[in-house]
Amino acid sequence: MPLQSLLALVVGGEIVDLVAETGPVAKVVLLLLLLFSVVSWAIILSKWSLLRRARVQSGRFVRAFRRAQRLQDVSAVADQFQPSPLVGVFEGGFAELRRQSGNPSGVVTNLTAIQRAMQIANSEGLTRFERNLPWLAITGAVTPFIGLFGTVWGIIDAFHGLGTAGAATLRAVAPGISEALITTAAGLVAAIPAVIAYNLIGSSIREFAARGDDFALEMLNAVERIQPPPAARPLEAPEARR
Repeated sequence: MPLQSLLALVVGGEIVDLVAETGPVAKVVLLLLLLFSVVSWAIILSKWSLLRRARVQSGRFVRAFRRAQRLQDVSAVADQFQPSPLVGVFEGGFAELRRQSGNPSGVVTNLTAIQRAMQIANSEGLTRFERNLPWLAITGAVTPFIGLFGTVWGIIDAFHGLGTAGAATLRAVAPGISEALITTAAGLVAAIPAVIAYNLIGSSIREFAARGDDFALEMLNAVERIQPPPAARPLEAPEARR
């Protein structure tokens, strides 16, 4: 099926005819808006898939973490839940735990350092989610103005043609104005999904940030539980106190 026939089936034959009859400036504007829209939808679909997998794997990882008896057991299966950002938080804290104690059952000297390591890992995981997200904000902010520019240019061209023809009737100016308004509609079509997706994805990222902070606290509780009781200090002899 030819491309023009497919577009006519989707958006209507009259709209396709108006787009075909627009001037070169309007066609460039429409092509630019199409580029913005395609890139935005690619980002939206990829982020939706990434967040969906991360949400599912995060729930499974938390359940596995709570069932495990030792942190080593969690570390052994953590790769199975890799899409989850909580895995990075756990691995950051577990690596710092091993650096401090030599083995996960040894004595930990600084819980604050473990907490900082998990905060850094949580921030890195959120940065991965936020990659390319500003493009959606740019699309939502810029494309309506790009479409408006095409409309203004088309109206100027329509009135210029009206003045040249010398016919000051609505029938003479209406086709040019309707062609010009196509770019404004295209700008809104590109902007509205981008704005909606930007806010929804941002809300999901903030949710993951909160879950990462909560998991870090749960991890600290687990580290404190595995600490051996402090050894009793021997009593000093009375002679030594003198």
